[in-house]
Amino acid sequence: MQSTLIVKDLEHKYGAIQSLKGVSLEVHENEVVALIGANGAGKTTLLRCISGILKPCGGSITFEEESIYGLSSHKVAKRGIAQVLESRHVFPKLTVMENIQMGAFLRKDKQNIPGEIEGLFEIFPRLKERVWQTAGTLSGGEQQMLVMVRAMISNPKLLILDEPSLGLAPIFIDEIFNIIPRLQKMGSTILLVEQNASMALAVADRGYVMETGRITLTGTGSELLGNDEVRKMYLGEE
Repeated sequence: MQSTLIVKDLEHKYGAIQSLKGVSLEVHENEVVALIGANGAGKTTLLRCISGILKPCGGSITFEEESIYGLSSHKVAKRGIAQVLESRHVFPKLTVMENIQMGAFLRKDKQNIPGEIEGLFEIFPRLKERVWQTAGTLSGGEQQMLVMVRAMISNPKLLILDEPSLGLAPIFIDEIFNIIPRLQKMGSTILLVEQNASMALAVADRGYVMETGRITLTGTGSELLGNDEVRKMYLGEE
């Protein structure tokens, strides 16, 4: 299976504190990979190094067989990586449609965009109902859906989801996790970082467990769901 993303021996420091200690992971084409771990494990730091928001200090990041190590976030985005940040950055005074169109800013094939938006509205029907509503008036769950659609309409080769369930009501959490496999069926490759370990591993082909800046376990989603250590530490089971 072809690897879309390969991270090898990645290091990062905040001053004297080493936040990533030789992290290695792979994401294959059309795969959902979950990265789980407690708060402060280094998950968001890793994502920000991949997407160019932070600069690592060692190791390598290869995307589609080309190095993206140390590139700016703008250049990483142009290569085809879209990241949905945990803080749900919408443009609050713009409508739902205007927010989505912002995601297509870098695309050259403008003629394909309306049809793709309609296709995404089939997966996110709530947004179609609110298409001319300003984004700032949406609920938290609807804003999460909006930033996912905005990322998808950029036609990314890799979609990074950072804590998509954070702060959402249970009904929206269920909806988001039902949507992820549908995006995969559309051909998406997804790296999912999520504290809700049971839901993340249930939709993942493979997963990684991160602790204090290191990858400590890896396996298929079902293997990790059945792992005694994972069950005890992340699923609240004895």
